[in-house]
Amino acid sequence: QVQLVESGGGLVQAGGSLRLSCTASGRSFTNYRMGWFRQAPGKEREFVVVISRSGGSTYYTDSVKGRFTISRDNAKNLMYLQMMSLKPEDTAVYYCAASRSSIATIRAVDYDFWGQGTQVTVSS
Repeated sequence: QVQLVESGGGLVQAGGSLRLSCTASGRSFTNYRMGWFRQAPGKEREFVVVISRSGGSTYYTDSVKGRFTISRDNAKNLMYLQMMSLKPEDTAVYYCAASRSSIATIRAVDYDFWGQGTQVTVSS
């Protein structure tokens, strides 16, 4: 089992940047593919990006490609989401999640553990 805690959210103007962190506790962080999801008010939770166990492979949703960068530090049980050129439509609660799936997945149901979320607000 793994416990996840997000940090780094906040209020930023459009065009600005934020870096989110996800701290994992428990064993075997490298057993999990890690992902970021987000949920805006009144909307369903949506996939943002997933990273492989080694960190060597990533997959982004189209709306964040070229603006967001995911990374992980397996030695420190940390995952990051560097967000640049933020837009008001990026406003949401951002969640990190861990998946034991054997394949990279964008489905929330395939993720076994979730953090509590961190709010990102982008003002226009």
